[in-house]
Amino acid sequence: MGSNAGSISQLVNSPAITSNSGNSNFRLSAKALSTDILNNLRLGRLPKAVSILFASDVQLPFSLYAHLFRICASNKAIIETRKVESHLIALNPNPPVFLLNRAIESYGKCGCLRDAKELFDEMPSRNGGSWNAIITACTRNGFAEDALGLFSRMIGEGVFASEITFASVLGSCGNALELWLSRQVHGLILKYGFVGNVILESSIVDVYGKCRVMSDARRMFDEIRHPNDVSWNVIVRRYLDTGYGTEAVNMFSKMVRVKASPMSFTVSNAILACLSYGGLREGAQIHAFAIKINMEEDEVVSSTLIGMYAKCGDLGSAIKIFNFPCSKNLISCTTMVSGYAANGKIAEARELFDQLTERSVISWNVMLAGYTRALMWDKALDFVIMMRRNTKEIDHVTLGLILNICAAIPDVELGKQIHGYVYRNGFYTDLFVGNALLGMYGKCGNLTRARIWFYEMSHLRDKVSWNALLTSYARHGLSEQAMMIFGKMLGEAKPSKFTFGTLLAACANIFALELGKQIHAFMIRNDYDIDIVINGALVDMYSKCRSIVSAIKIFNGAASKDVILCNTMILGCLHNGLSEKVFELFETMEKEGMRPDDVTFRGILLACISAGRIELGRHYFELMSEKYCLTPQLEHYDAVIELYGQYGYMDELELFMNDMPFKPTALILTKVFDFSRKHKCASLGEWASSHLNELLNPLVPFRFESSDSG
Repeated sequence: MGSNAGSISQLVNSPAITSNSGNSNFRLSAKALSTDILNNLRLGRLPKAVSILFASDVQLPFSLYAHLFRICASNKAIIETRKVESHLIALNPNPPVFLLNRAIESYGKCGCLRDAKELFDEMPSRNGGSWNAIITACTRNGFAEDALGLFSRMIGEGVFASEITFASVLGSCGNALELWLSRQVHGLILKYGFVGNVILESSIVDVYGKCRVMSDARRMFDEIRHPNDVSWNVIVRRYLDTGYGTEAVNMFSKMVRVKASPMSFTVSNAILACLSYGGLREGAQIHAFAIKINMEEDEVVSSTLIGMYAKCGDLGSAIKIFNFPCSKNLISCTTMVSGYAANGKIAEARELFDQLTERSVISWNVMLAGYTRALMWDKALDFVIMMRRNTKEIDHVTLGLILNICAAIPDVELGKQIHGYVYRNGFYTDLFVGNALLGMYGKCGNLTRARIWFYEMSHLRDKVSWNALLTSYARHGLSEQAMMIFGKMLGEAKPSKFTFGTLLAACANIFALELGKQIHAFMIRNDYDIDIVINGALVDMYSKCRSIVSAIKIFNGAASKDVILCNTMILGCLHNGLSEKVFELFETMEKEGMRPDDVTFRGILLACISAGRIELGRHYFELMSEKYCLTPQLEHYDAVIELYGQYGYMDELELFMNDMPFKPTALILTKVFDFSRKHKCASLGEWASSHLNELLNPLVPFRFESSDSG
């Protein structure tokens, strides 16, 4: 506090004394009082120093008041700020404007915007500093719209805005996402001749980036003659935030090439950008650069590196960095817990979590998210109970995770209890929690509650809310109601492509071809991105609605195809009796190097049954394990049994049953018995009948022996 106290003689002997200073007794009294106050400030006793001031009726130098306001602001001491202002005004009917400006600044830094506004409104006269102080106070405390309103008044009254004012206003524009006003402020900055001010130019880049106009942000950045470390950090961060991870990494590389000195946050943001698109190689290169500039052991950088390596699956590198002495902090430990959990190592994650001597709500959430990601619902519930016993720190993320657990179990009664907690603790205005509640009720099948809560959310719901309600109805087979919800949604929110995926599935369930076509046309008219997932939904809808020509057209026109889309087309052809087309699709998959999966072979075997292709069915069944290393499942064995039995290949069926690696189920035995009767194969029928009876007594060992084998 010594450096903050300043020079005693400079403050005590300040000429800023009113006419009473002509009295020598007053001068001595003021000097002694100032010395006492400054001595207490030097010893860090701000409340004591202000109490001495407040108890006196002696006017002190204006420089001392200014000094007290600065210290109150830095300590966020709101009570002391009020006392200093009260003493100043009580003894000075017309205090200098600069002191009132300091008081407004202090109120703003203390987070008491109401006091700052009251003082600003009561000021008999104001200058540019007054406007700057109140605008900055509004910006600092998150009241962006108030700050912008005050700025408009300021310009309207002809007050000249300083660089500091413009910086605050640009910050408010970014927070309020006011692109149109940002452009106007940009124009004023040019008009007032502040071109070349790197702070303002960086702020303009920042506000355009926050408003997601990266073309303007990049253009402004390129116009900065000498970008500093803040400028580079802003452009990298905004590319990252707007989803242009590759461009963020490119800008970081450019910064390195021009030999600019990056901040630790810039390096961290570049690493996060690599993570956004799975760029492990680029991330490792940035890691090497961090080592070169001695930043590897910076807490921010090391924590981000741990997260990057862990989420990219390189746990070895993550653990290596975690073992640095600098990494033994709450942030990196929490990141490592998350990394273990993300890679399925739940036991290791819990072991590290239990070792934490300090835990934040993020630490608890990360571990809970690990259990939910691993579908370990019982352990997740036990962990929630433990969390409630050990901490009162619960945020919207915690509640969202707990509601996900309720939805998965499902346990609507527990969900209702969480809903009550949400109301009692003021989380009902949080959109994330509101949507989680909506999803929970829908997944638990309580559509009445879901609908009631949806209407209660009317003041804050978004497209996620609409999609959650729509999906709930579609999931429970209420496709027509889902369509009605979609009609209402169009008047309030813009549907996402996930909404259309749900709607197309609903159309498929009720065979609503015309409605499906309308949805398809709506997406085309409104320039929606019809990606591989939507193409799959379209193929499925057209196939189930018996418009196979349209389905094939969609499939052939898809820009990219994966095994899921191919499987959808295969099953669609089967549904429409085009078995030969299924074989063509499979051959195309093989030619293009696409690896089929279990679903593909199930479709192929069903096509063989439909077309009566016995030998081809045998070939595909053997191909599963011989070429693609896929272990045939029960459904594949069932399909081959159906293939042999339906077409009377009873010898082949008997051999196939003999080679099965597991006991046949009752359904398979019943099917074999029916085929034996149909094709008059008595021995196999007797065997199937006897083993159906044996299934009732699990103590009898299973052996396959036909009556002919003795």
